[in-house]
Amino acid sequence: MGRIEAKDRLIVALDLPDVDAARRMVEKLEGVAVFFKVGLSLQLAPGVEDFIRSLISQNKKIFLDYKYYDVPETVKKAVSQAARLGVSFLTIHGTADIIKAAVNGKKGSGLKLLTVTVLTSMESSDLAEMGCVNTTVEEMVLFRARKALEAGSDGVITSGREAGKIKEFAGNHLLVVTPGIRPEGYPEDDQKRKVTPTEAVLAGADYLVIGRPITDEVDPRKAAQQILEQMQQAFDSVAQPVAS
Repeated sequence: MGRIEAKDRLIVALDLPDVDAARRMVEKLEGVAVFFKVGLSLQLAPGVEDFIRSLISQNKKIFLDYKYYDVPETVKKAVSQAARLGVSFLTIHGTADIIKAAVNGKKGSGLKLLTVTVLTSMESSDLAEMGCVNTTVEEMVLFRARKALEAGSDGVITSGREAGKIKEFAGNHLLVVTPGIRPEGYPEDDQKRKVTPTEAVLAGADYLVIGRPITDEVDPRKAAQQILEQMQQAFDSVAQPVAS
C-alpha cells in the first residue's frame, strides 16, 4: 500500500455549542482537515442534518458519533437512515445481536460501523460503579473488541492504550479509532486514558479523533497542523500497514 496521509486519518470532533460554531470551525480548518465528527452536542441542534449534507457535498467525510444502543430492530432502522444520509463512520454499542442488526441496516452502503468498547473518560473504578467489579478496563475493551469482530463490526472505538493488543488478534480486520488524544503538555481534563498523537499511531490506531486540543485553541488551524505533523512522522515510521 502507498504512504498513509495523516490528513486522511485525523477526525476533528465538532463538539461545539451549535451548527454555526461548527460551520465556522470547518471553515477555519479548510485545506487542513477533511474528516469531521458530529456527536451528541449537535444531535438536536437546529440545522444539523443540512449541515451534515452540506459537508458531504463538499467531499468532506462525516463520523456520526451518536452511539446507537437500543433493541436490535430499532438500531437496524436507525443505521439504515444514517447510511442513506451518506456518513462514513457511525458508532454503535451493545450485544452481538445489536451489532448484527446494525450490520444488516447498513447493507449496500459504504458506511463503517464502529463499536464502542469503553469510553476514554472511564477507568476501572468507573466500571466497578457500573457493576463490573472483577474486570479491568483492558479486559473489558479486549472482550468487547473480540465480540465486535465476531458480530461483523468494521471497527472499534478504544483508547490508544489498548490499540496494540486489539491489533494483535484482529490485525487489519478491525479499524481502531482512538479518541482521548492529548498532545504532550496538554492540561488535565476528563480524559482518564489519554495518549499523545504519536503514541496512538505507534500503538496501532488507524484514525485519531481530536476535539478540544484543536477546537479550543486560539488558532485551531495551527494546532491541527502541528498534530498532523506528529501523526505523519508516526505513520511514516510504522512498518506494518494499517487498516483503511
